[in-house]
Amino acid sequence: MSLLSSRYFAFVPMGLVCLSATGGAQAQTPEGLSKSAPVTSGSTDVAEGGFQKAPEAAEQVDATELQVLAGALLSHGNSRTLAATAASKFRLRREDNQLGAAASLNFARSAPTPDEGMQTTAENYQANIRYTRFVSETLAGFVNIAGRRDRFQGLDLRLNIDPGLAYYFIDKEKLRLWAELGYDLQHDVRNQDSIDAATAAAEAAGDELTLDRTETRHNGRAFAGYENNVNAAVTVFSGVEYLQSVTETQFFRLNFDLGISSKIADDFACSTAFGLKYDNEPLPGIEKTDIMTSVNLVYTLL
Repeated sequence: MSLLSSRYFAFVPMGLVCLSATGGAQAQTPEGLSKSAPVTSGSTDVAEGGFQKAPEAAEQVDATELQVLAGALLSHGNSRTLAATAASKFRLRREDNQLGAAASLNFARSAPTPDEGMQTTAENYQANIRYTRFVSETLAGFVNIAGRRDRFQGLDLRLNIDPGLAYYFIDKEKLRLWAELGYDLQHDVRNQDSIDAATAAAEAAGDELTLDRTETRHNGRAFAGYENNVNAAVTVFSGVEYLQSVTETQFFRLNFDLGISSKIADDFACSTAFGLKYDNEPLPGIEKTDIMTSVNLVYTLL
């Protein structure tokens, strides 16, 4: 069972099934992307007496990992709800090269009374692919490409291309602390309905508003991530990303993720995730902040 909440729909319990295939002994190296993704790991104490030294090269083990998650909810009666969510993650590590990919979708429709028509309350699709080259035990270069389509953010497409460097202060099997710094190319294709609604609202208020269908921003990007297997039963993950336009300084975005997973039994775990996305200059009429929380029971088949 899971519970999803945002400013679009307040209560969506769903079932979740997790299927994974893993090769190699090392835990997953952080993907380092600002995405709202399923919980993966964490703890409070990072290191005593400063940052720990990087692991020996022998700790970097090749791995092949695949995870698939899906859930749905359908209810009828005094109110009606239809909701679905799905996600997948893939990681391939061979010596100093790593390839990762992820995709997800979230969709919901609801009606507060039996007589009212169903309305879409959430609809977004996301995907990313990332290549990482480890040039030393602590330093890596990467290129990440991410795409997002979100009806309620007024986006037919948001494409981000992020080259940069990642530095691992701590890179152990059960504990990781790292930071990323680089460039972000953001290209938005806006939803025409959102543009028309914003223009009409401005005209009704006696203002003039001209919005282009597409917009490209050049940003600086900074990210910090923390992942910790506190013990055999509890893992925590946290990440924060800041994007600042270098050409128009009034534009910036902030993304934050926090997740905790607790093992209930050998094959069962309960995971809780919190995600926040803030855009200080969205389309007119679009809220600046989106928040989503989830609580899931996860069953691992393999």
